[in-house]
Amino acid sequence: MNMDFLYMLEILPEVASYIPTTLVLAFVSMFFAVVIGLIVAFGRRSKNKIISSMSAAYISVFRGVPTVVQLFIIYFGLPQLFPSMSNLSAMSAAIIGLSFKEASYLAEIFRAALDSVDSGQIEAGLSVGMKPWKIYQTVVIPQAVVNAVPGTLNVFISLVKGSSIVFTLGVTEVFASAKLIASSSMLYFETYVVVGFIYWVIIVIISWLQGKLERKIAVPYKRS
Repeated sequence: MNMDFLYMLEILPEVASYIPTTLVLAFVSMFFAVVIGLIVAFGRRSKNKIISSMSAAYISVFRGVPTVVQLFIIYFGLPQLFPSMSNLSAMSAAIIGLSFKEASYLAEIFRAALDSVDSGQIEAGLSVGMKPWKIYQTVVIPQAVVNAVPGTLNVFISLVKGSSIVFTLGVTEVFASAKLIASSSMLYFETYVVVGFIYWVIIVIISWLQGKLERKIAVPYKRS
């Protein structure tokens, strides 16, 4: 069996034309995931047992239920309970589902990052009369960000790759476009190799940017 390299070169631009859709889906979902993740992370650290328990339950549910099930519940199930959601687009449902899913992972990353900051620094700030919010703004959060960036960007990389699952809702992105092409050409191997190559290039670029960002934000905390 010989691979059809000309065919692969021919379909590469067509499949690659859906990269913006994949990236928009990933970036928008990640934005909302970060916001939700921060709220849940602070909820987990709350001294209020009800808030802490609710945050823990959120993390357990969204980490425990498969992503495709969550997407189907949002896109197909919720309109059954709330008719007003029947006009929800597949893209919006995908963003909602991925945002809540990834937030459950980010919440634990953020919580661990906040816990990694020595509590003695908070006590020192309080002892000199600093307000709690000021301590978090100038002392805790900057250090927590450095610790959270690697895990957060790894979640983003996973999100970019995992976004291919939204084809189940009818969203046409890189993977969905390849499925359509493969079904018409019957050259499945070549088509999916092209898809794999595109995702690999995207992840290599993101990983390179991740390395540069990690080195940059860690500079103030390096010992000379």
